[in-house]
Amino acid sequence: MDEKSFKDIRAYRVGWLLTICDFLFAFPVLWIWRKRTTKGIKLDYLGDRKQIEQDIQHGAFFMTNHRDIVLDSAWLSQLLRCRYFIRPFIGIGNNLFAYKWIEVLVRFNRCFVVKRGAGAHAQLANAKQLSAYIRHLREQGKSIWLAQREGRAKDSNDLTQPSVLHMLTLGEKDFFENVKALNICPVSITYEFDPCDYLKAKEMQLKRDDPKWRKRAKDDVESMKTGIRGEKGRVVYRLTPSINPEIDAMLAAHPEYREEPIHDQLQHVCDIIDRHIHLGYEIFERGTEFDAYIESRLAKIELPNKDEKFLREKLYEMYSNPEKNYRIAVESLKLKV
Repeated sequence: MDEKSFKDIRAYRVGWLLTICDFLFAFPVLWIWRKRTTKGIKLDYLGDRKQIEQDIQHGAFFMTNHRDIVLDSAWLSQLLRCRYFIRPFIGIGNNLFAYKWIEVLVRFNRCFVVKRGAGAHAQLANAKQLSAYIRHLREQGKSIWLAQREGRAKDSNDLTQPSVLHMLTLGEKDFFENVKALNICPVSITYEFDPCDYLKAKEMQLKRDDPKWRKRAKDDVESMKTGIRGEKGRVVYRLTPSINPEIDAMLAAHPEYREEPIHDQLQHVCDIIDRHIHLGYEIFERGTEFDAYIESRLAKIELPNKDEKFLREKLYEMYSNPEKNYRIAVESLKLKV
């Protein structure tokens, strides 16, 4: 496929004028929001830093957990540009394009479109097109950012969605070799405080009370605004090594995996990605004042049939799940040794 085949999803070409505008506009804006809403953003590493830097030298597929609709990719892109002169292409769901100007703006900033919300036939066609575009970028040595799942994990139980991984590898015969060609380098994102936590808890009750409830475009816009403006405390992006050596080791120990059904193969790779992300979490100490914080977030939720017990449990769960997953990942490493 050529560039014309990707016209409706590809990132717009970035010429010298747009690059200058990016440095004059995007960098100062991100710096301002960093100063206003965080106590610092850190780029860190899980394991051997030199190995990780070697892994990303010729382009990588940065797959991350998801905390904020806008800033997750924006800050990571800025950190990578400042330290390694890497500017990844970013996958953005078209459900976030509440207004046409949003799509135009993000596509000028190296964002490509991930089409969602179509019928089964259209979904398959969209997935094949996106998979081909991503392969096209990787063949050129470009780096890519994509969240590990469609939408954020409301309860912060970050697990890679097999359908996302499947979409990335459509049209290729050897699944494991196709995954390795992507050069997936998972990234853990940890916010000390999630500015959208109370909105997520509210959505969970709405979904519980009405299984047919769906977010509207204005709900996504509200989450975008809240995520950008809200207090986040300390923010840590932790790069982890390419998963390729683990895939090779897994296949050497279990050659029969190559003959398994695709859903089993997908899960094996998802498990590796999840382990990297879970081990990369920054675990923040929570003092007694954390209970007061939870109550302040609970007070911000407005619902006619507000279930405070349920909402409080969900708020605590959001902050406890990353620590639980981290402990499980550490134990799994001990069992391997």
